[in-house]
Order: sequence, then C-alpha cells, then structure tokens
Amino acid sequence: MKILSVADAVIKDLLESVGGGPAISGVELIISCGDLPPEYLTALRNRYDVPLLYVLGNHDIRYGTSPPARCTHIDRRILPVGKRKIIGFSGSRWYNGNINQYTEKQMAGFIKRLRFALWRGRGVDLVVTHAPPRFIHDAEDLCHRGFRVFNQFIDKYQPCHFLHGHIHAHFASDEERITTVNSTLVVNCYGYHVLEI
Repeated sequence: MKILSVADAVIKDLLESVGGGPAISGVELIISCGDLPPEYLTALRNRYDVPLLYVLGNHDIRYGTSPPARCTHIDRRILPVGKRKIIGFSGSRWYNGNINQYTEKQMAGFIKRLRFALWRGRGVDLVVTHAPPRFIHDAEDLCHRGFRVFNQFIDKYQPCHFLHGHIHAHFASDEERITTVNSTLVVNCYGYHVLEI
C-alpha cells in the first residue's frame, strides 16, 4: 500500500496535476498528522480520490465547524484499511490549555480505554499521531515534548510504522526523518512523506 503522509505545512506541489494525474502517482491512502487547514485535506482528497484519514494537531481549531469533506477522523479509533489496522491519537502535550492539548496522564487514559480493542485485534500495524514519542524527534520545550506513553505503546504492540507531525524540520533525505525503535519505523511526516507498507 502506497501512503502519502502530510503534516504541519501546506505543500501546494502535491495538489498540482502531472501528466493529467496527481503529482504523486499510485497513492492508495492519505494520512494527515495534523496542523493543516481542513480545506487542504479536502483538496488532497479530491485530487487523489483515495481515502484520507486524519488526526488533529494543537493548532487545528476550525475542524469542529469546518471539517474536511469526505475525510475520516481517526482520533482514538482503530480502523481497518485493507489488511492493515490503523489507530490515531490527536493533539500535543498540554502547554497553555488550548484545544487538542493533553497531559501525559490523559493520553495514557485514552490508550488504556482502547486496551481491550487492541488485544482483540492483536494490535495495530500503523499508529498516526500529532505529537511524537518522548525523546524520539521531540524537543525540550513544553509544547514539543513527546508522550512517554507512545514509547510504551511501541514496546508493547510493535506497530510497523508510527507516523507523527508537530516537529518542524527540514530533511536532506527521507532517511533523516525516520528512526527505528525495535522493529517500528518512527517517521516525522513534516511537510509530506511517501511510504509503502
């Protein structure tokens, strides 16, 4: 499955037509890791005409009144996509009390409430979050610290991929945005990234 993942920055080139088709050919699924205008997600969904799944970032304040059209919000949901199972968690660490900000305890509670579903489904293949795991791609300021419970999730369920946004960085190559933790590839999807699973 070829996946286009996006986060944090609008890349207009992705919306352009190349040879009469989308800018990137063969995309079967689009995943948004947050902090993007809902209109951008709608435009991507229309351009590529494939399912688009998303979680919310700490700056996504308009989705309640203007959600992206024909896109699926996967926060705290396990969703089967073909033979794969995908789970999502919105938001960042709490830092000023605005929308989509959570304490470590709150995020741990969200995951705990899904424990039976995770056990019944024998885990998941792909995790989609806005914030990264703690000490993997994160920063030390309160807003950009990752969640420790995501590290525990990786250790326990060993998903093949863990996709996140929130950490703005420019990469000379795709290898720079990927960190391997046990057997899980943790990917910073800032801007966009194309992966095959």
